[in-house]
Amino acid sequence: MRDRQLIGSIALAALLVISMLAAAPAAAIGPASVSDRSDANPQVDASCEFPIEVTDATGETVTIEERPERVTTTNPSAAQIMWEIGGREQVVGTSQFAHYLEGMPNDDVANVSSTDIGVSVERVVATEPDLVLAPNSTDEETIAALRDTGITVYHFPEDTDFEDVATATEVTGQLTGNCEGAAEAIAWMDANVESVENATADVDRPGLMYPLGGGYVVGGETFIHEIVVTSGAENLGAEEFNGYQQMNDERILELDPEVLLITENTGYIVDEEPYASTTAGQENATASVDVNYLNQPAPRSVVYATQNITMQLHPDAYDEGDFVSREEARDRLSTDDEDTATDDGEDDAEESDSTADDGVPGFGIAAAALAIALSALLARRDR
Repeated sequence: MRDRQLIGSIALAALLVISMLAAAPAAAIGPASVSDRSDANPQVDASCEFPIEVTDATGETVTIEERPERVTTTNPSAAQIMWEIGGREQVVGTSQFAHYLEGMPNDDVANVSSTDIGVSVERVVATEPDLVLAPNSTDEETIAALRDTGITVYHFPEDTDFEDVATATEVTGQLTGNCEGAAEAIAWMDANVESVENATADVDRPGLMYPLGGGYVVGGETFIHEIVVTSGAENLGAEEFNGYQQMNDERILELDPEVLLITENTGYIVDEEPYASTTAGQENATASVDVNYLNQPAPRSVVYATQNITMQLHPDAYDEGDFVSREEARDRLSTDDEDTATDDGEDDAEESDSTADDGVPGFGIAAAALAIALSALLARRDR
């Protein structure tokens, strides 16, 4: 059993590294509102109107003529986003690793995973999709093969921070006609990240390490790194490198993590060297998170990973009462929209008065509030 776990962990680590190396690096962006995200991505129409034309990570111009009725996702993060924005009824194909989502597995949703590793082009084609959503870990050879069959594919860039997750969510909403749901999901994500950041602003931050198995450790400029830092810990791997790399046993012992971040797949590592000889191993100090919500860059992953880790690391600073529900976030979003409409109306009136009195146009201040940078990464079965 232990050998199977180790083999699985090594395979996971290898997939993570391969996906990272194959990805075009994404620049980290600071906190921004939803409207700012659209401004930063001018190729994306801010409305949910069709046709829509966007440029994806491969440089391909993707045109969607009308709202797609049949959407296939090649990796679980894309499926999680579709579920979160209200588009689950459009999904006709997913990776086998998306079966943790509500209502899955489902006979009406095909498994498009390969019998080996990755995506089966034949299975995707069999779903007869109007659109394929392919996260970054779907390799470009598979993307090209799908396009050769005449299928429309949007290939997402690498998610390295929370802002990338927000952008991917917004773009998915626009491509699939679920803009309102995407805005709500982003607002919910932003509100909970802000709640966690407020709770952890002044805490003592333990040194934490997230071992993937096979000697691999999570470093900086990754989706998981931002989860760790937001949750009130210091990611020791980020002191050594960015991305996912192997770290030798001696260096792990020198860094001496106080806490190990584990999932249901990697808990055995705590009892194995070199981790067993660290402070975390000797004191059995771990923070445990469902792998689906730690390794898949999507809104629910951001919310639940940061919430769960923070509650375990800093129970005196953050508890369930600090969690922001989807309903609360929706109400805040509605209030922000109303305030924006009011402000715009007042600005129009001021502009009219200013023009009439002085002959000089007035300048209104656009109010758009939803924000907090969000990140991303790729994970064991996903990106």
